[in-house]
Amino acid sequence: MRLRDTLAGSTLLPAAALMLGLAQPVDAAPAPAQGSAPAATAQAAPIAMAAHRAAYRLELDRLRQGGDVIQADGAMLFEVLDACDGWTTRQRLKLNVVDRSGSVVETSSDYSTWESKDGKRLRFTLTQMAQGAVTQRIAGEAELEGAKGGVVRYESPAAQEVKLPPGTLLPMAHTIRTLELARAGQRMLLVPLFDGTSEEGAQDTTTILSSWQAPRQDARFPLLKGQGSARMRIAFFSEEASAGANLPEYEVGLRYYANGVADDMNMDFGDFAMNAVMQKLEALPSGC
Repeated sequence: MRLRDTLAGSTLLPAAALMLGLAQPVDAAPAPAQGSAPAATAQAAPIAMAAHRAAYRLELDRLRQGGDVIQADGAMLFEVLDACDGWTTRQRLKLNVVDRSGSVVETSSDYSTWESKDGKRLRFTLTQMAQGAVTQRIAGEAELEGAKGGVVRYESPAAQEVKLPPGTLLPMAHTIRTLELARAGQRMLLVPLFDGTSEEGAQDTTTILSSWQAPRQDARFPLLKGQGSARMRIAFFSEEASAGANLPEYEVGLRYYANGVADDMNMDFGDFAMNAVMQKLEALPSGC
């Protein structure tokens, strides 16, 4: 689950980032370690992801002093389906931003993926719009070869191939890995992540994990009952940051439950930050 440069054409935050992390100041995140390998996964029962549909209301959390934004609101719908041989996801986001001149910028995005359950293949499509006009479309397919890395074959906006570094994780695999590590008592995951929302391939990420929490007694939705959880914060680093700078390009955060459902989410867009408040949550049937 990450919107970059919202007022300048609206580039969507990578979807995995939108569904990951904890709302904290970006200067608290450590820089990515070069060549860091993912920590060992927990020796416990496999994480069982739940097919579901979740609707969120986006509410303004805070504004950056001196920034251009004075108001923002929106909505997000996130779906995960069990496609038997893989997971399909779809994220639709709408955001309305008001700047100091009173201008309203309306942005939206529609992001869809299919990821194989072995975490080796990803098909992705992202369409972004501003003021009703398409501003960007990214589509293609990524393939990994274990720890050797892999390649992305883009179809849009232009046909090209980009290599993925060793250790790269795809979005659902990253979600499962972070849950396994949190449940095992680990506190950090440093790994390249590719989700198909950028033309530049994978980004280095640092995920900070909180301690694993027992199931909540006040769970609002049936799908959350009996589910342990952990809060996470994920920082995404630009190529410049990877080369030595210690500040992430952006970060996002939330609470993840053991079945892959996310709530208590916060998204930091730079000039402003939004809370994603879950309004509806329903389980979706599997055809497998």
